[in-house]
Amino acid sequence: MTGPVSFHVAILQTTIVFGAIGLGGGLYEILLIDRVWPKQPQLIQPERGGIDRKLFWIPAHTIYELALAGSLWANWQNPFARYCILAALAAHAMTRVWSIFHFIPAALGFERAGDLNRSQTEAAWAWTRRSRWRVAIEAVAVAALAIAVMGAAPR
Repeated sequence: MTGPVSFHVAILQTTIVFGAIGLGGGLYEILLIDRVWPKQPQLIQPERGGIDRKLFWIPAHTIYELALAGSLWANWQNPFARYCILAALAAHAMTRVWSIFHFIPAALGFERAGDLNRSQTEAAWAWTRRSRWRVAIEAVAVAALAIAVMGAAPR
């Protein structure tokens, strides 16, 4: 039998949950939304009754990033856990920077575009293919956090 979970492990586990929520949102978009919206752009255009992705992604990223920072702070004294968390933070930061400079501006353009012409539709399909990499990179971040739990757990 084991004792109660330490604060260090609990905050890491909580961070994994928030990372998994983001992964779930990304998978939802890849598997359902991205397969359709380039042909039916109104699906991602809130002004035309479509989904408003900002309502999910802004809080999801904010909470996850705060949890990542808290996990790093709580586990700083454990070198193994610290390096794993830093790896997760680096992977997440890479996707955020890529999103901020590429994906978000393009997504906002697609949201404002109304019906897409042929070149815009081709650009939308390319956007959805590249976007899959963000989910894969975030999966690496969550995996690094899971590995960190192993190093943070008392032996």
